[in-house]
Amino acid sequence: MQRIELASTTLAWVRYSPERLVLELGFHHGGVYAYFDVPPATYNDLLAADSKGRYFNHHIRNNFRAQPVPLTMRSAEN
Repeated sequence: MQRIELASTTLAWVRYSPERLVLELGFHHGGVYAYFDVPPATYNDLLAADSKGRYFNHHIRNNFRAQPVPLTMRSAEN
């Protein structure tokens, strides 16, 4: 998964696996979370949103199963 830096006060970067439907989000506060069963349209809409943080809060947060990604499981790309 390729990491894409985001222009957002909330979200630092995003990574997406269309094969696994897993969206990883890095937050400016340092946390990284994986969201599961995220359709490609949601990922594309996030990238196109004027406000990434607002889109996240309305369409991703609390709408998909999520779990924090432990430091030991984070890719070397971080």
